[in-house]
Amino acid sequence: MSEATKEGLNGVDVPTLFATLDAVKANPEIAKFQFRVANQWVSGTHNRGTINGYYGAGQEHQRSGDFTFDADHPPVLVGNDNGPTPAEHLLHALGACLTSGLANIAAARGIELGEVTSTVEGDINLLGILGLDPSVRNGYEAVRVVFHVKGEAEAEKLAALVDQSRARSAVYDVMTNGVPVSIEVETN
Repeated sequence: MSEATKEGLNGVDVPTLFATLDAVKANPEIAKFQFRVANQWVSGTHNRGTINGYYGAGQEHQRSGDFTFDADHPPVLVGNDNGPTPAEHLLHALGACLTSGLANIAAARGIELGEVTSTVEGDINLLGILGLDPSVRNGYEAVRVVFHVKGEAEAEKLAALVDQSRARSAVYDVMTNGVPVSIEVETN
């Protein structure tokens, strides 16, 4: 298969996308995935996450190398600015998930994209995180995403891409519907 054919549209391998959909329809068990992050404290509020292995399509997988992500707080929040805050990583995850989905959906619908950008903003009140006001939540009070989409389709079809991406986004789902989280502690 030539590189142009393999890429399909918008850099998405459309034949593989549809083959994946067909395979999952035929065998729903392969749809179960587990992603993992190993996190280690470095110093102060600085910590580093490493991502590599995951389970999916009925087996364990290893990537060709580790992905590492630093997180820290800015100096005004007692950090050293060695990376974005964990709350900023969450905003990035939302924007990235919506954008990835939009690209796949556009390719599947035969819409050629020209440019896709987004701005993701979250409002947070430190009174909650710092334990100064129990009536203020610790997390974001509101999140706003603004997309700018250019492509070979009418404005309504481009907007529909964003709407469908939102409807299928794992990160949007977690942020708006919540998910059970368990925490265990092992000590030496």
